[in-house]
Amino acid sequence: MTAIAFLIGVLVLVIGLALSIALHEVGHLVPAKLFGVRVGQYMIGMGPTLWSRRRGETEYGIKALPIGGYISMAGMYPPAPEKQEASPRRSRLFATMVQDARDANAETMIAGDDRVFYKLPVWKRIVIMLGGPFMNLVLAFVFISIALSAIGVQTATTTVAAVSQCVIPASAERTDCGPSDRLAPAAAAGVQPGDVIVSVDGTPVSTFAEAADIIQRSAGQALPVVISRDGVEQTVSITPQSTDRAVTDDRGRAVTDANGNPEYETVGFAGLLAQESLEPQPLWAGPQATVQQIGSVAQIMTQLPVRVYDTAVDLFTGQERDPNGPLSVVGAGRLAGEVAAVDAPIAARAGTILGLLGSLNIALFVFNLIPLLPLDGGHVVVALWDGLKRTIARIRGRVAAPVDATRLVPATFVVVVLLVAMGGILIAADVFNPVRLF
Repeated sequence: MTAIAFLIGVLVLVIGLALSIALHEVGHLVPAKLFGVRVGQYMIGMGPTLWSRRRGETEYGIKALPIGGYISMAGMYPPAPEKQEASPRRSRLFATMVQDARDANAETMIAGDDRVFYKLPVWKRIVIMLGGPFMNLVLAFVFISIALSAIGVQTATTTVAAVSQCVIPASAERTDCGPSDRLAPAAAAGVQPGDVIVSVDGTPVSTFAEAADIIQRSAGQALPVVISRDGVEQTVSITPQSTDRAVTDDRGRAVTDANGNPEYETVGFAGLLAQESLEPQPLWAGPQATVQQIGSVAQIMTQLPVRVYDTAVDLFTGQERDPNGPLSVVGAGRLAGEVAAVDAPIAARAGTILGLLGSLNIALFVFNLIPLLPLDGGHVVVALWDGLKRTIARIRGRVAAPVDATRLVPATFVVVVLLVAMGGILIAADVFNPVRLF
C-alpha cells in the first residue's frame, strides 16, 4: 500500500502541475485572442505532438515531454529588414541563430494580415505576457487557501493522546523504558489519555504548545494543572523532571558541535503527548501565506546560481541538502510521493500536496517574471523598451522602427543553456541526494 500511495502522490502532483502549465498558457491565450492576435498553436508540453485538434485558426494539442508549454502568436517580432548586413563581430553561429529566429517568426505572419503581436500597443503586449504568471498566482492563492482554510493545519491540541510511563533522555537513543528509568511526572500525577488540559500553573492554555512551554521552563517546580475528564474539571500536581532534548535550528535540523555530535539542552519533561487535529485557518491565511512565500521564492531566485552551486556541492559531498533550497520537478514529485505514503489522515496529506502545488505555482510566477528572454519577463522588458523608443522618437518628431528582439537570440541562447544546466544539476541532486521530509 505504501508504494501505491507514493505513486498516487506523484501522479496527483504531475496532474496538478500539468493543469498549472495549461492554465498558464490560457493566461496568454485569452488576452491574445481578445486583442485580436492570430494564435496558431496552443500546446502543452514540448517535443513530438501526441494529440492535436484544430478549432478555428488555432491548433490545440499535447506534446510528449511534460516540461512546459507555449502558444504561437503571429508576429511576435517585426519583420526582418530586407537588407541586413552581417556584423563583423557576430559569429557565424549567432548569425545563423538570429536568421533562424527571423525565419520562424516570418512563418507565423500572413501577407496583409495586421493581427500580429508586435503591432499591439505596449500595454496590451504586457497584459498578454503577464497573463501566464498571473494565472499561476491565482492558482497559488487557490491551492494554498484550500489547504489552509478548507482542510486546515495539523495542530497539537490540548487533548492528551498518550502518557509516557518513564523519562528517557534524548541522548539515550532508545524508546523502551528500563528498570532504572524514573516514572514520568504526568503518569505519577494520574493523567490519562483523553484528558483535556485547561490550565497550567494558573495560566489558561488553548494550545498544547502553550502548555509545553510552561512545563519545559519549570523543571523541578510543582505545577498545578487543571484537566477536564469526562466534562468534569479536576486539579493535579505535576513536577516536571529535568531531561535533555536535542537542539534544533530554525529549519528543524539537529544542531551539532565541532565534532559533529548532536547538541542537547536541559528542559522540563512531564511525559504528555497531544492529540493532533486539522484546524481550519482564517480565510485571509491563504493570501497571507502566498504573499510571504512570494518574498521567500523571490529571494531564492535572486540567489539561484549560488543556491544551485551549493546543491551541486551537497550532491558530490553527500551533505544534507537545505530543505528550503531549489527543487526540480523530480524533487517535487518525490516529496509528493513521500507525503502521500506517510501514516497520517488523508485530509492532512491532501492539504500538504495542495500546499506543495501552491508553492510550485509561486515558483512559476516568480521565475517567469525574471526580465530575461525567453521568459515572460523578458518579453515585458522588450515591450517597454519598444514603447520608450517610440515615445522618444515621437517627441523628436520622428517615427521609430519596432524593436527587433531577434537580435537578442544569442543572449537568449545563453540563458537557455544556463537554465538547462541548472535544471540538470537539480534533477541529479533530487535523484541521488534528495530532500527528505521524514
